[in-house]
Amino acid sequence: MNITRGFTGRSRLRPAGLPPGQYDARDDWPVLSAEVTPDLAAADWSFRVDGLVERPHAWDAAGARALPASAYEGDIHCVTGWSKFGVRFGGVSLDAFFEVVRPLASATHAIAYSHTGYTTNLPITDLTGGRAWIAWEYDGRPLPAEHGGPARLLVPHLYFWKSAKWIAGITLLDHDEPGFWETNGYHPRGNPWEEQRYAGDGTDGAGKDPDDRPAGPPADGAVARD
Repeated sequence: MNITRGFTGRSRLRPAGLPPGQYDARDDWPVLSAEVTPDLAAADWSFRVDGLVERPHAWDAAGARALPASAYEGDIHCVTGWSKFGVRFGGVSLDAFFEVVRPLASATHAIAYSHTGYTTNLPITDLTGGRAWIAWEYDGRPLPAEHGGPARLLVPHLYFWKSAKWIAGITLLDHDEPGFWETNGYHPRGNPWEEQRYAGDGTDGAGKDPDDRPAGPPADGAVARD
């Protein structure tokens, strides 16, 4: 099994390594949901990659698990302010799926969508090079439904609303196309180290009026937050 360490390399014993504005959630994994968790059995789960690819392809659970196993060990960060250190997710690197479909050179961005209809946008560079996974295990056990099981997208270097729960597919595009929360005032990328929570935050957000920010927090994946 291929294991990729987190980019920050921080341990839960080093809260000083938190991104700005975050707190150490330690053993907690908060769940805030804006919709009902779907009743989606692993046997009924499917995942498709299409759009600007040579060979669009869909996988059922068995087909996805037949790809080379991979794991992520590191940290995750939620836009609401919590971070967890030293987590471990198991699944398959998104690179393995892309090797099958062969993205076209014109593909620059992606829309990830859930079985519930939720969408979120990402640059393709945030999904390749060992930076993203389709994950169905957490800490050696099946991923709980409330945290996105049977399977979720995992993009741990970005705020966790980008790691869409109950992932159903990814469509590759030649342009950026905002997802659910991005069309409602949240940052198109969501880098925790730049505090890119809302549109205009981060290195390009100097002088942003806090009163202009959206009234409520976004949800992590499928209009539900982890």
